[in-house]
Amino acid sequence: MSKKNKAIFQETEQPEILWKDRKRWLGMPLTFTKYSVDENRLYVKIGLLRSEENELLLYRVLDIKVSKTLGQKIFGVGTVTLYTADQSNHTIALKNIKYPDKVKRFISDLVESERKELGLTGSELFGTGTRFQEHNEDCEHPAPPHGPKPPVPPMK
Repeated sequence: MSKKNKAIFQETEQPEILWKDRKRWLGMPLTFTKYSVDENRLYVKIGLLRSEENELLLYRVLDIKVSKTLGQKIFGVGTVTLYTADQSNHTIALKNIKYPDKVKRFISDLVESERKELGLTGSELFGTGTRFQEHNEDCEHPAPPHGPKPPVPPMK
């Protein structure tokens, strides 16, 4: 790597991580899936030998759900599912994390503050979720129950 590129990378300030956790197995962090949140992004890092990193801008979160199975309740963990307007991942599940109710509230507050900071309202995000997207045979999400959405006429 050239000296110029090294200087650019060294000057780039890393954002402060506000929350982090790992996917847990039997309540213990024994997996290679890591979750972290900074002030405007969520990061999911998966894998040891073959790794994958996903990044989501928080203002793209449309809805958040918490679920806990009986086994998760026994071990004090749960799953927080984020429904997003992201093109690559329509849903992101933070599986088997500690304090899922607090994490949901924390992420929800961050999403709202990020939208206020950017000046976004519901009209900018309307129609961007998976429910309103055209269904493609190659995609992973199921087809809408009533067929594809009809085209919207342009506003006058």
